[in-house]
Amino acid sequence: MNFPDSTEEFVFLLAQHERLLRGYLGALIPHAQDADDVLQETKLRLWRAFSQFERGTNFAAWARKVAFHQVLAYRKRKKRDRLDFSENFLKAVADEYENLEPQLMQREQLLQGCISRLPDEHRELLHLRYTEGCSLEELALQLKRTVAALYRQLSRIRHVLHECVTQNLGKEDAHESRA
Repeated sequence: MNFPDSTEEFVFLLAQHERLLRGYLGALIPHAQDADDVLQETKLRLWRAFSQFERGTNFAAWARKVAFHQVLAYRKRKKRDRLDFSENFLKAVADEYENLEPQLMQREQLLQGCISRLPDEHRELLHLRYTEGCSLEELALQLKRTVAALYRQLSRIRHVLHECVTQNLGKEDAHESRA
């Protein structure tokens, strides 16, 4: 894909890998809000250092390396917290995540395909809850439904998505074993 400038290329690559990068940081940082803060810092670092990124190499691996250094900086700032993982532990988790990247990307693609087959109403609910970050209480007010009803509906949607991804993984595994 040709990009007229590096800004468009950066935005495209970041958008393509942001979800996995968020998951990577979530695995290394115990609190979601802290992980989100480190993600924002990481994206800023990635943008500032994008001129050093070698086109044609693995953007996801490069982004994870930058993110890992941001995790170490975060840990230095949070040294007083009770829950403090050793650097060796964080390195082991980062390495394991690196090994799982192909499977995670495959599941991400399958999940996106499964989401695209949901009814519009369900896709919108997922978007509001997980992309926009609306609480169940906010959604209940906005959609004029009870929190309990929304919780049940989201639970059913997650179950449908889990089944869809699992079935498609099985199909891909069977296809690969025949090849």
